[in-house]
Amino acid sequence: MSQATAGLPELLVGQPDWQAFLARTLENFQCVTGTIHRTDPSTGLLSLIAHQGIPPQVLPMLLPKIDNIPFGKGIAGCAAQRKEAVQLCNLQEDLGGVAKPDARKTNVQGALAVPIVGADGKVLGVLGIGKMQTYDFNVHEIADLNSVAALLAPKM
Repeated sequence: MSQATAGLPELLVGQPDWQAFLARTLENFQCVTGTIHRTDPSTGLLSLIAHQGIPPQVLPMLLPKIDNIPFGKGIAGCAAQRKEAVQLCNLQEDLGGVAKPDARKTNVQGALAVPIVGADGKVLGVLGIGKMQTYDFNVHEIADLNSVAALLAPKM
């Protein structure tokens, strides 16, 4: 088992504790903020099931905007639509239009989101992590986060 997945499988036994799973994932990746979204089959939207590290002063404004995300919108929505990892080295300076303007209020800079894909190839959700400093996740970290997402797939 890699350091990226250390301590995670046991958190998925029985009814998963999504908050604990996210907290451990953030610890394993030395990140401070993150989200887990699940695809709602009735709406087709990504529904928030866990979050950590969103600054309290922006949480009331931001929560309604990240609670249900369409595929293709924001970092999580783009990861879901593309079925591949999406990262921003500095969310604060995103010139490609992936980050939504209100996301900048979190002060997160380095951000990475990966789709949670089922055995049938459908996107079941998205796992996102972030750092408060400019950060370029390397190919190994992206692969590791994809491994964490693969652990989540059977529980989604």
